[in-house]
Amino acid sequence: MTQKKPSLSSKALKVRARARNKKPEFVRQESWRDSKFSLSWRRPRGLDNKVRRKIKGWPASPSTGYKGPKIARGMHPSGYMEVIVNNAEAVAAVDPNTHAIRIAHTVGRKKRAVIIAEAKRLNIKILNVRVTAKEVKPEAETAEAEETPETQEEAAEEKPQAKKEKPKKATKKAKTKKGEQKQ
Repeated sequence: MTQKKPSLSSKALKVRARARNKKPEFVRQESWRDSKFSLSWRRPRGLDNKVRRKIKGWPASPSTGYKGPKIARGMHPSGYMEVIVNNAEAVAAVDPNTHAIRIAHTVGRKKRAVIIAEAKRLNIKILNVRVTAKEVKPEAETAEAEETPETQEEAAEEKPQAKKEKPKKATKKAKTKKGEQKQ
């Protein structure tokens, strides 16, 4: 009876999930007592602070012992190791079986399109691909696709004409002299 062996990445994700279940929720001290304190962790710094002194009965504070398993560190939830890519040449050095790329945030639209095309060609998973309405066209096509004078005239005709100005309503009441009655 032969069973299919689970891949290393799926094992690592299971080990990480088990370790995460054992780890306590690290909450800010006194956050349960007063609503003005958020639950997000803040390091206690007071001399007599019970959490800082690790007194029994008080919540645990983060330490290196709660670090995730070594085989799962840096791993994306999809099971791939993340690699940040800045150009198309860096995509070629990535192993498609174990790595997935994340395009750096400083990369522009044109270079991003080249990186995406290269990754698709090599069957590499992209973690932060954005679906855009406009696809970047090669420079040869963009030169041919420039607007002609006819299309510019049509676009000008389609624009709605300026709205007619409405007369302003009188907002102030008519002034009356003393003793006169308004009719």
